[in-house]
Amino acid sequence: MKKYTFAFLCASALVSVTSLTQAGEVKVTWQDPEKYTDIRPTSETREAFQQRVTKELDAVFQNLAKKLPEGVQWDVTVTDLDLAGDVRPPQGARVNDIRIVKDLYWPRMSLHYKMTDSSGKVLAEAKEDIKDMNFLMNSMIPSGHTSLQYEEKMLTDWFKKQQREQIFPNK
Repeated sequence: MKKYTFAFLCASALVSVTSLTQAGEVKVTWQDPEKYTDIRPTSETREAFQQRVTKELDAVFQNLAKKLPEGVQWDVTVTDLDLAGDVRPPQGARVNDIRIVKDLYWPRMSLHYKMTDSSGKVLAEAKEDIKDMNFLMNSMIPSGHTSLQYEEKMLTDWFKKQQREQIFPNK
C-alpha cells in the first residue's frame, strides 16, 4: 500500500511541476495610470492605491496566462481603467472618502493586446474595451487573490469568452 501511495505522490508532483512549466506568459504595461478614469483611493495615498491595484490585476493576468499553451507570449497594455463604484466625499465627520458601489458604476478597462507563439507568429491582436454592466447581478465566488473582485471577474469572463470563440488558444 505504501508503495502505491508513494508512486501516486511522485506522479502528482510530476504533473504539478509539468503543468506549471507548460503555460503561456504575460507582460502587462500600465500606460499613464495617473490619467485613468477611476483609480482613486478611499483611505490610502493615491500612489499606494495605484500600486496595489496594478499589482493585484497583474496577478489576475498571470493566472489567466496559465490557461494559455506553452510558448505563447501575451503582451497587454492597459490604457484606461474605471474601477467598480465611484469615490465620493464622506457625509458628516468622516475623514476618508468612500467608494459607493451601485449598478450604474460598472467596472471597465481599455487595453491593447498582442499574443504570439514561440516562433513569433501573431495569434491574436486587438484593442478592447472590456466592461461588465451586470457586475452586481452575477453570482461570484471571490478567488481570494485580489480585493478587486468585480474587475477580476470581468477579466476572467472576457478571457474565457476569447478562448470559447477561439480568439485565444486553449491549453
